[in-house]
Amino acid sequence: MRLTRRRPLLVAVLFCALAVLAARPADGDHAPGHGSSSVSGEVARLYEEAAKATEQYEAGREEAEKQRARAQELEERLDGERRETAALHEDLGRIARSQYRDGGGLPLTAHMLLADDPDQMMRGQRVVQQAETTLDQALERSRKAEAELARDEAEAAAAWKKLEERNEELATLKQDIEQKLETARWRLQGEADASVAAGACRGAVRLDQPPTGFTTRWVAPVETYELSASYGSGGARWAKRHTGQDFAVPIGTPVRAVGDGRVVKVSCGGAFGIEIVVEHAGGYYTQYAHLAAVAVDQGDRVSPGQWIGQSGTSGNSTGPHLHFEVRVTPEMGSAVDPVQWLSGRGVPL
Repeated sequence: MRLTRRRPLLVAVLFCALAVLAARPADGDHAPGHGSSSVSGEVARLYEEAAKATEQYEAGREEAEKQRARAQELEERLDGERRETAALHEDLGRIARSQYRDGGGLPLTAHMLLADDPDQMMRGQRVVQQAETTLDQALERSRKAEAELARDEAEAAAAWKKLEERNEELATLKQDIEQKLETARWRLQGEADASVAAGACRGAVRLDQPPTGFTTRWVAPVETYELSASYGSGGARWAKRHTGQDFAVPIGTPVRAVGDGRVVKVSCGGAFGIEIVVEHAGGYYTQYAHLAAVAVDQGDRVSPGQWIGQSGTSGNSTGPHLHFEVRVTPEMGSAVDPVQWLSGRGVPL
């Protein structure tokens, strides 16, 4: 199976909740909707909060990683300074011990008078002075580095603690929102099951369409998915062979029209549960089945990527997924391989 992800599944969950609460009354023989604007506003608010919490949580995790890397870099730099200072201490200690053995306690004038080679003695004295100067400089650098590291470590520790606390808060917020959305998602499915049992659709839930910006004529029926049962596969739930391609997605995932077309069927009964059939140019039809809600009515024109419904598990279904089918007539029994059909139109799955 090929896994494709382009947008978090949280969007699908949120919009499924929106569908539960914002369904409008349908015309004719459709049953009335049960949503309310106040609850719909609450779902929209949860959507905004969840998106913001997710963004902030990920940003906090990224910043925490940077803080850890920075602290490690500082510690490594200070370790280098410490090793350099220790080496200088050792060098100076050897020089001092040598001086002591050679009478280093005498005044410099006495050394010059007693030395066999005063010039050599002076050169040795300059070496000692240079070593002492180098050591003093190294010690000063070490002290500054220690002080800088102490400040940076304190700042990093405070920042890290704050980030951890904030991330814990955001994680709790995300969990709370997701629990509420999970409840809304199954409320949506409950209404879908009731519609299927009654054989009457509740009517289109006109979702706000996001800007698509598609530059292609054809798209996949869902944006984020995992392929499950394929075309032609066998199974006890099908009379002969599976006639479409299944996309394993959570309840409420926005389902998209794969191309330009006209809605020729919206049905809410039978093995396919809630389904939509769209007619396309060239004599082909696409079916979207086991939905939890529809966002179009029969006769509507649709464009590539337009949200036409939301996935579910209505009808003869073992779990949440979208059943996508391509046919040469509006009715079942004329299906072709949808994966090859889409691939031939530049949409690999």
